[in-house]
Amino acid sequence: MPSTMQELSRLLDLEEIEIGLFRGAQPITQMQRAFGGQVLAQALMAASRTVDPARPVHSLHAYFLRPGRTTMPIIYDVEFTRDGGSFSSRRVLARQNGSVIFTLSASFHSAEVGYDHADAMPADVPAPEDCIRLSDLQEELTGRPAPIWQSEFGVLDFRLAGTSTPGGGLESAEHPARARMWVKLNDELVLPDGADSGLWHRAVLAYASDLSLLAACLVPHELNQFKVQMASLDHSMWFHRPFRADRWMLYDQVSPSASGGVGLATGRLFQDGVLFASVAQEGLIRPLDGAAGA
Repeated sequence: MPSTMQELSRLLDLEEIEIGLFRGAQPITQMQRAFGGQVLAQALMAASRTVDPARPVHSLHAYFLRPGRTTMPIIYDVEFTRDGGSFSSRRVLARQNGSVIFTLSASFHSAEVGYDHADAMPADVPAPEDCIRLSDLQEELTGRPAPIWQSEFGVLDFRLAGTSTPGGGLESAEHPARARMWVKLNDELVLPDGADSGLWHRAVLAYASDLSLLAACLVPHELNQFKVQMASLDHSMWFHRPFRADRWMLYDQVSPSASGGVGLATGRLFQDGVLFASVAQEGLIRPLDGAAGA
């Protein structure tokens, strides 16, 4: 996975094969399957490339159907579903070897003046510099050195700001499964010439949003995520306000339910005290002892 901003830029700067058809590159990685956040971000870039930049994406809904291979590019086929007076809709099919591995529906909206309200950012959140890096936590959980994890996800700086486990700082009878993360790009976002800045920040957020959300389902069970079979099944995002992915964002994550081998997690993202995006994801969380193909 990308360890530098230049590598991430290469992943998101899709090759246009013909109108509505794009090819997405793969990173150098030791992972056996394509990272879901990468496929999500590339599909969003493909859909957005077919819409007037004056209509930024405001919501997306996606399904992960098959594991993506890391040894070949992914083809993104965009369907021009609708262009109305103020909204546009697009559907994207992601393919490898002739099979659809992922679908995305996205809605785009022209800027308007309207009513405005938002949840307040949680109080008493430790500063990012006071929180453990995700790569160091992964080293504790797996015994694999932190630099190995940084070589896969080093383009992102993730830091754990609390969980609802005993002593984790977020104990709550109302929310037994909760985790907070600080996240940002490790460097300033580098844009290709003529690129839409807002789109790129949204695509980077889509990429980052898949990395930690499902793990919130494991918090009350105090399970090591590396000893559980986990896979994203679907992913939804709503973009409420402008933000920058290269500045600290608080990712407040809650899992309201897990049962039958499937967990649901939701997330709110804040920057400078303002809610700017919401996320929801359902995924497989299966004990490895009973692992079987999904």
